[in-house]
Order: sequence, then structure tokens, then C-alpha cells
Amino acid sequence: MSVAAASAPSRAEVLHLYRSFLRVARKFPDYNIREYTKRRAVDAFHHNRNLSDPSAISSAFSDGKAQLEVATRQAVVYSLYAPKLKSVMEAQIPIHRSECTD
Repeated sequence: MSVAAASAPSRAEVLHLYRSFLRVARKFPDYNIREYTKRRAVDAFHHNRNLSDPSAISSAFSDGKAQLEVATRQAVVYSLYAPKLKSVMEAQIPIHRSECTD
């Protein structure tokens, strides 16, 4: 294990990772996935807020970086296959008058 891997990340590095998660979350075209990604990031950072052991902090930071890479790849995949409509409210459904009359 190298010395760099054993040292805890600085506050600036942790904040950069957090902001990167929020930036990646904004790239998801689907509202539910976008909000889920943001909520998971916020929850994970709040959960690890009180870590004091440098090895635990380093481990959580490494896991966070790996999760950010996964989220970044998923945002690209989701954007490639995103539906044309962003919302059901954008759909224009034709109404046939003959079917509505009694």
C-alpha cells in the first residue's frame, strides 16, 4: 500500500467529489434517476460526515470516486437512450370525437 493511498483526502478534495456527484446527477435526462442520484450522494456524504479514522476516510473517498465513475458512465448511457418526451405532459394525444359521444 502506498503512502498516498493511506493518507486521508483533504476537505477540498471531498467537497470536489461531492460537487462532482451533483453535477453528474444533473446530466440524467430522467427526473426520477436524477433525483435518486442526488439523494444517494447527499445521504452517503451525510453518513460519512463523522468519520475520524484516516483509513476509513480514505476508504470512503475511494469508494466515492468509484461510484462517481459508475454514475458518469450511466449518465452517458441514459442520455443515449433517453425517450424523446421528457414528461407525459408533453404528449399530444389525439382525441377522436366519434368515440366520446354516446
